[in-house]
This record gives sequence, structure tokens and C-alpha cells, in this order.
Amino acid sequence: MSAKKIGQKRPENLKQTLADLWSYLWKSKWSLFAVLLLVVLGSAAGIVGTYFIRPLINDFIATKDVAGLAKMLGVIGLIYIIGAIANYFSGKIMITIGQQTIETMRKDLFDHIQTLPIRFFDTNKHGDLMSRFTNDFENIQQAFNNSMLMIVSSLLQLVLTFVMMIILSPILTGMLIIMVFIMFAIVRVVAGRSGKFFAEQQKILGQVNGFVEEHIEGQKVVKVFNHEKLVLKEFETLNSQLREAANQAQFNSNIMFPILGNISYINYALTASVGGYLVVFQGMDVGALASFLQYSRTFAQPLAQMSQQTNVLLAAMAGAERIFAILREEPEVDEGTVTLDQRDPKQWYWVDGDKRIPVVGNIQLHNVDFGYVPGVRILKDINVWAEPGLKVAFVGATGAGKTTITNLINRFYEIDSGVITFDEIPVTRIKKDDLRKTISIVLQDTHLFTGTIADNIRYGNLDATDDEVIKAAKLANAHSFIKRLPQGYQTEITGDGEGLSQGQRQLLAIARAAVANPKVLILDEATSSIDSHTEALISRGMDQLMEGRTSFVIAHRLSTIRNSDVIMVMDHGEIIERGDHESLMEKRGIYYKLYTGQIELD
Repeated sequence: MSAKKIGQKRPENLKQTLADLWSYLWKSKWSLFAVLLLVVLGSAAGIVGTYFIRPLINDFIATKDVAGLAKMLGVIGLIYIIGAIANYFSGKIMITIGQQTIETMRKDLFDHIQTLPIRFFDTNKHGDLMSRFTNDFENIQQAFNNSMLMIVSSLLQLVLTFVMMIILSPILTGMLIIMVFIMFAIVRVVAGRSGKFFAEQQKILGQVNGFVEEHIEGQKVVKVFNHEKLVLKEFETLNSQLREAANQAQFNSNIMFPILGNISYINYALTASVGGYLVVFQGMDVGALASFLQYSRTFAQPLAQMSQQTNVLLAAMAGAERIFAILREEPEVDEGTVTLDQRDPKQWYWVDGDKRIPVVGNIQLHNVDFGYVPGVRILKDINVWAEPGLKVAFVGATGAGKTTITNLINRFYEIDSGVITFDEIPVTRIKKDDLRKTISIVLQDTHLFTGTIADNIRYGNLDATDDEVIKAAKLANAHSFIKRLPQGYQTEITGDGEGLSQGQRQLLAIARAAVANPKVLILDEATSSIDSHTEALISRGMDQLMEGRTSFVIAHRLSTIRNSDVIMVMDHGEIIERGDHESLMEKRGIYYKLYTGQIELD
């Protein structure tokens, strides 16, 4: 998927986006119909109320009919009250429709994201995905709350006002249209100049912000080399450029409304003058002129509102398009038929039709080839045998393919050729959810969720009892530090584990893996970012967890894998050496050079 940039304001396919959005709005079709009727009523009330100025002057003021005048004022007041009530309820109902629609869309988006393959998340930035739930939905909400109603209402007002002006005076209407075109021509010129300078302002502002951030972070270096005066001079230059661009941008922006205001006054004066002439010499009645003058004051307002809200609406459509693009992403395909029977906690079984195969954790890779991009192989002819209870370690430089192997065992990605079996069953035949229930992963970067310590451990098995949670924590060597926390296992975690050390977070990750009671364990650089003392503590926890389980360990620190049953040295997607620590040291090959420090891992 080629994701659009966050700042883009216009959808690429407006027709399709409107169709997609309408499919959600149609669920509230009767409420939308009510809104439309209320908008028509509210717009018509304002137009009719203004037209009634004509009989008010001609029939009652000119004739000094006080009783009739009072009745007419009462009628006009009632019309405006009805319009206000209609506008109130149309806005209220539309907000309800908008919130319900956004709620449904947000739920559908979050639900759909849960079904997408890992490849999608690896190829899309998390920040860009988050912007769907924040910026894009916010833009859509603004459109629902204001823009849609205002555009429809403004369009109705514009049409009705134009019709009434034609009825009152075609001559004055033609003159008014000419003045409106002049106003918009001026707006176009001024807005163009303003947009140019605003773009320049934003460009220089970015340079200023980057300069400030760069030199605040590097303040020590600046002081060491006595570059304070040079830095200040460079900053003053940038700051002056920003001031000049901002001056031009703000001037051209602020001057627009005074110009338009003066033009509107000129237009009003010309309309009144020509209208006066028509009253005196052409037989136009005074009431018609008064009504027309009122229409002329408000004629440009709907156009301005529509122009302003159109940008908001387009931004909303662009956001909706980004959301629907994700909703159209193909979910993860699962054609597996073999299921997992966990009813007996001591012995799980694979259920393949009438067959019941004990789950022991025998993992094998036969002649596996794989590439993230078609035609570019990352793994080449990989053969791995991991028997139950065996500890298999992968060693190699970054990009050698170590983590890729574990991703294939989990079926986060599908292999290009070869076969991967779990207890002699091809993993492609096992349902993905059931396959992943038998495998736990401890990653280098531990992610903790908002909730208690116990909740985060129980994430590995939501049905785990408190005793099972504590047992898992003890197995991971996490129990001692948890008991020292203010509320022990009920201590609340926020901000992905703020207040906990990296080592403590990692111990919780191991406990989370332990409570799942997996048959296969994957440890991916679980100790790479912690000190040696904490590493020793975590290693003991991992050793206890790996006991009796098939384990795959990926590590940069070779000291952590010395006791592995099999060590596989990888280079550019190939296994170039394999054996235990002693045998590989005797070979004096790549592993020997890595272990003795003659060469280093990248």
C-alpha cells in the first residue's frame, strides 16, 4: 500500500471516497432525511423573513397601519423562531449522526487492523497509522459537526437568495453578480500572494526550528569549540528571514478582509443608488428595494462560507480516503485445518481430522527459501532441526536472517519454497491462532500495556489465575522485584512501563511468556540492551523457562548462548557453521573468531 502523506489535503479519488463514506452515513438515512428537511426549513425561514420586509414597508409602514404592522412583526418573528429551532435540531441531529458514524468507522478500522498480516505493519510507519485514528478522524469529525451542514445550508441560501433577488429586481441582481465576481477576483490575487508567503514562512520556520534543536542538543560541542558568536550570527540571519516572510504573509492575509469589507460597502452604496433611481423613475416599490438591499448584504456570505468549509471538507475526505485505504487491505489469510486441543493442561494435542497428535515442539525447516521482496532472497536453503527440549541459537550480523527464521516459524510471513513442520505437520496446515498459542516470543524491545503488573503478565494467558501469574513471575526471577513495588502485583503501569528499568521490563516479558506455558520459546535479542548483572539475572530466568521446551535464541552477546545445544552461524541468509560451543571453537572458524574478538558482529 502506498500511504499518502499526512499533510495532504485533497483525496485522490473523491468519488470513491464519497461512496465509501455514504455507505456508513446511509445507516442513519432517516435521521439524515430529517436533517435535510430541517436545513431546508431553517434556510427558507431566513429568506422568507427577509422578503417580508417588502409588505412590511409597503402595506403597513407606508400606510401607517399600526395594528397590521404589529401582526406582521409577530409573523416575521415567528418565522425566525421556527428557523432558529430548525437550525438547532438539524445541528444536534447531525452531530449525533457524525459521532455514531465515526464510532462505527473507528471500530471497523481497529477491528480490521487486528486481522492484517505482520507484513503490513513492517511496511507502514506506526506514526502514519496512528494519524488515522487521530488527525484523520478529527478532520472527519469537524466536517460532520460543521462543514457538511454549513455547505448544504449555504448552497440553499445562495440559490433561494438569488431567486428572490431575481424576483425583486433583475437589473440590481445583474449588477450585484458583477460586483461579486470582482470581489472573488481580488480574493484570488491576494490569497495567491498570501499563500506564497505563508509557504515561505513555513519553510524558514522549519529551518529555524531545526537549527535551534540541533544547537541545543549540541550545546556542549558549541562551547568546546567557542562557536557561540558564529552560531548567534547564523541564527540572527535565519530569524530575520523568518520575520520578513511572516510580515509579508500576515500583511497579505490581514489586508484581505478590510478590502472585501470596503468593496461590500461600495457595492451596497451603488445598489442603493441604482435602486433609488429605479424607485423614482422605474416604478420599483420601496419595500422591494429594502428587501433587496438586505439580500445584497448577505449574498456573498454563503459563497464565503462554502469556500471556507470546502477546504475543511476536502481535508476530511482525504482523511477518510486514508482510512478506507486500510479497510480495503486484505486480511491475513488462514487456510489451516489442524487445530489445537488444550483441554488437558499437561498434554496438548494437534487435532487433524480423526487424528490426535501430541504437541511436543518438534520444529524442522527443510530447504527453506524466503524473500521479503519478490526476486530478492533473504534466506537461502535453510535446514534446521529443533527437537523437544533442544536449545538452538542463531548468531550473525544484523540482516543475516536470524529473526526472519523465527518470523517464518510463527507464520508472520509465508516461505517462498521448502517446508516448515511442527511435530511433522506442515505449519501451513495448522490454524495460525492455534500455532501461535504454542509459541511464545521474548523480544529485545518489551512492550507493556496500561494496567497492573499482574495484567501484563496475564497477557500471555488471559485465563491464568493469580497463583499461575505468581508462579510464572517466580520462574522468570521477577517475583522479588515485583514484591518490592508499592502495590506488588497490583501496581499500575502507564506509559509502556515508566518507572521500571529495562531489566525489570524484560523480566516481565519473560514472565508473560512463561504464563502461556508454550511448547516453543523464541528469545530475540532479549538481553542486548541491559547490563551484565541484569543479564545474568535474566539469563537464569530464561534458562528456567527454556527447560523442557524447544527454544530458539538470537543473541549478539555470545556469552549468553554458550550452553546452547546447537549454535548456527548465519551470514547473508545462509547457515555457514553449526555445532555446539566446544565443537565450533575447535573448528577455529567464524564462530571462533567472533568469540575471541578477532572479528565483531555488525
